[in-house]
Amino acid sequence: MIRRVLSVAMVAALMLGAGVVARAVALDEDRAAVIAELQSLAQSTRTAQMRTDHLEGSIAIAEKDIAARAAVLEVRPAFVAEITALRVAVEGADGKIDTSAHRAAAMSAQESVLAERKNPATVIAATATVHALIDRVGQDIGTWEAAQYAAPSGPAWSSSGPDGFARVRAALDRVGGGGVGLYESASCAGGTAPACANSSGYIKYRADIVDWSVDRLNWAMAHELAHIYQFRVWGALTSSDLYYSSFGGDPEFLANCMAVVRGYPGSIGCDSEQQSWASGIWVGAVR
Repeated sequence: MIRRVLSVAMVAALMLGAGVVARAVALDEDRAAVIAELQSLAQSTRTAQMRTDHLEGSIAIAEKDIAARAAVLEVRPAFVAEITALRVAVEGADGKIDTSAHRAAAMSAQESVLAERKNPATVIAATATVHALIDRVGQDIGTWEAAQYAAPSGPAWSSSGPDGFARVRAALDRVGGGGVGLYESASCAGGTAPACANSSGYIKYRADIVDWSVDRLNWAMAHELAHIYQFRVWGALTSSDLYYSSFGGDPEFLANCMAVVRGYPGSIGCDSEQQSWASGIWVGAVR
């Protein structure tokens, strides 16, 4: 009887122990599940936060881009107004002055504005450039008009006659000097020079050059026209170290090179670097 009681007690103890173990295992499994769920929630939270940060960053970038584009659009109308004014000025200069350089500069400014999306300063600078071009066209027309009504001394021609004058005039117009005054004179270097340019903005020629070939006459007028453009930047020109190192400070050599740039070479040429530098004088740029 006692043995039976002990057996029952032992069985009960074993069952109780097994139950405790089972509950412990179940608790461990529950804890692991809870930890796994917490880890999953933490990862989901981190992922959500990363997505939020990315979205907020994208929104900030988009807002900044929109603001930059709006700033560019705000200053564009002023540029368009200046371009319109320049077009009117160029049309008014037709038959008076050569506006090819002005138009090229305006096209360059317009291309920079069309390409700009974020920086309004680029548009503002281009607007200032076009405004300066309008002023330059007005000044050049003024010079041309003054030359039409006032000769430096006497009539525009004498021994060369109207036909000879017309031939030289056509050459000067052809090389881009439509707004420059032209007069016959034997006073260039005491009569030894066939033509010369005056710092007041006009050109004089000796009567015999009316019989020159078209090519030679074109070169002569391109050369003298180059001097007119030199006079316009004379202070900056004579202060340029490159002018002396590249051309020896010789305005005649520079004028020859400037004529080459315009497509009217004479007997003296110049290399590509000299041509590149000389081309700047035609648009008022001195390096």
